Amino acid sequence: MKESKVPEGLRYAKSHEWVRIEGESATVGITDHAQSELTDIVFVDLPAPGKTVAVGGVVLALESVKTVSDVYAPVPGSVSEVNAELKTHPELVNQDPYGRGWLFRLRVSGAPSADLLDAAGYRAFVEGGG
Repeated sequence: MKESKVPEGLRYAKSHEWVRIEGESATVGITDHAQSELTDIVFVDLPAPGKTVAVGGVVLALESVKTVSDVYAPVPGSVSEVNAELKTHPELVNQDPYGRGWLFRLRVSGAPSADLLDAAGYRAFVEGGG
C-alpha cells in the first residue's frame, strides 16, 4: 500500500476531508487517502454558493469510476466559493488533492468539529484501518 500524503498545518475529519481554517474562511478538500480509495474522479457535483451546512452535513458528491461519495462539512458555515475548475477538470482532485483539487470554501459560522485530527492523528487513524 502506498503511503498517503498528510500535510502538516491542516485539520482532518475521520470522513477523510481536510480543512484549512484562515480567520472566518475554511478551505475544504478530500485527503490523498480518500482520492486514492475513490480512484479516478470523473464528476464533482459542486454546491451552490450560499448553501448553509452544519458540521457533518453533506456539501457535495464526488463521482468516480467506482462509486459516488458524499463530502461532509468539517466546520459549520455557508459555501462562499467553489472550485469551478473542477467542472471541466475533476481529475485535479486525484492529481493535487491539497492544492488545485480543493473543493469549496465555507464562511465559518461556528466551532469546527471537536473530532478533527491533526496530521499525526489522521495518519494513525488511516494506518489503523480508518
